Amino acid sequence: MNSPPENPPTAEHAARPALTDADLLTRHIGGDPHAFSEIVKRHRDRMWAVALRTLGDPDEAADAVQDAFVSAYRKAESFRGEAAVTTWLHRIVVNACLDRMRRKTVRPVADDELMEAAERDAPTADQTGDREVSMEVTAALKLLPADQRAALVLVDMMGYSVEDAATVLGVPAGTVKSRCARGRAKLVPILSHLRNRSDLTRVSSAKGAELRDG
Repeated sequence: MNSPPENPPTAEHAARPALTDADLLTRHIGGDPHAFSEIVKRHRDRMWAVALRTLGDPDEAADAVQDAFVSAYRKAESFRGEAAVTTWLHRIVVNACLDRMRRKTVRPVADDELMEAAERDAPTADQTGDREVSMEVTAALKLLPADQRAALVLVDMMGYSVEDAATVLGVPAGTVKSRCARGRAKLVPILSHLRNRSDLTRVSSAKGAELRDG
């Protein structure tokens, strides 16, 4: 029979639970030089996904995420704990994306131009895979006004509830619903050619759940 260890582990040596995002942010504010890096490591992928869906350009998305994390680093003390740290970060990322879109002063595309784009860019029969559908959705989103695009990305692409999206965007839930409805109506002429609409749902909801839940 084996003898018990001479120095059994104490509670102090037991595995400690991982720090929460809020704990890390508090440590960052308190001067911990590594805490914010851990926050970035945890959430950069999902923030990148939001930025890429919103801007539709990898370089612009990378710059927006970088700007957002720099802003969050500098303004950490503005976090009041009224929402999750991820919600706070999403708001900063979305605002960084919207700022870039507004600086470009992209003109919203009219309904008749959407129809022309749909006729001109209709895919061939073999373009029905997840990648092609995802690319088409991203391209179509770029034709929407910034506010509608941001709402649709959060609700339809990332799978957030209307209420959570409203918190991120800092607007009433009714405004999010309205923006989503108008955005979807504008997308119909471009995306209605997709024969299997379940593909579109699967691409957006599955990827959104994966990124949202980490």
